[in-house]
Amino acid sequence: MAEPARALAPFSQRLPASLQREAAELSGVLEHLSVEARQVAAQLAMGIHGRRRPGPGEEFWEFRPFIAGEPASRIDWRRSARDDRLFVREREWESASSYSIWFDLSPSMHFVSSLAKKAKRDRALVIGLALADLLVHAGERVALYGRTNPIASRQIITRIAEALLRSGDGMRDTGGFPPDIPLRRQDRLVLIGDFILPVEAFAERLQRLAAKGVRGKILMIRDPAEELFPFSGEVEFEAMESAELWRVGEAADVARAYRERIVAHREELRRIATKHGFAFLHHVTDRPPAEVLLMLAAMIGGQVPVLTRPASEVESAA
Repeated sequence: MAEPARALAPFSQRLPASLQREAAELSGVLEHLSVEARQVAAQLAMGIHGRRRPGPGEEFWEFRPFIAGEPASRIDWRRSARDDRLFVREREWESASSYSIWFDLSPSMHFVSSLAKKAKRDRALVIGLALADLLVHAGERVALYGRTNPIASRQIITRIAEALLRSGDGMRDTGGFPPDIPLRRQDRLVLIGDFILPVEAFAERLQRLAAKGVRGKILMIRDPAEELFPFSGEVEFEAMESAELWRVGEAADVARAYRERIVAHREELRRIATKHGFAFLHHVTDRPPAEVLLMLAAMIGGQVPVLTRPASEVESAA
């Protein structure tokens, strides 16, 4: 029989006494995950086409030589006084769109088996925080869905981590899908979770988002034990979000049917996501986070980013 899975402490202080210490050290855990996210982001050369280019906006971009025929009001006289020619103060073009990242922090995301080094929750946070860092460095604005306004701070990982800590259990009671929060039509949404919910519920809630004109990416994160069902003998499974129990007399007898069903469920979610304008990615936690981050960045930017370190080093670092 496979080694039993274990669950991580949720973002809460209301825990059994045996988990109080882990809860008290939550900020340190999140700090560690933030460091890991920066390391993963640093492994990639970004291919995302960002907003940082000249155009109408408020933020200073660069000085450039004045071109004959332009309005004289555009001349920056202070800068021009330091040279023998005229200069224009160019401002940064501001896109109307931004990215919102949602993390599923419901109890099922705390699951980690003996086959994986990281819980689904931790891997989701590392990938999401790293993606936020890449987006900001590409000139985009990023928000924690429903919790912060879009910002372009170079400290985006710290800012989102702090918002997660302030959110506490408020991020957990989502039923495996983000709540309905107003978004602008041009905004982009990145959903990261295990999406262990009925297909009908997934379709209904995604359709509501799509009806508002929202598009984005969906990243499904699963533990290898959830994919492979590596159990044998008599096994008792306990639900993490209810009091349900599932007893199996001989796990090997149901393994094939389970695997077929889990694949069918995943592919149906992929079909629904594609239908509503969302790209769908699948990541298993025994794989390096840089792999799926590469795919996310490529989908967002329209280019394939490249590893700045050898793949072997990336995998060992992960």
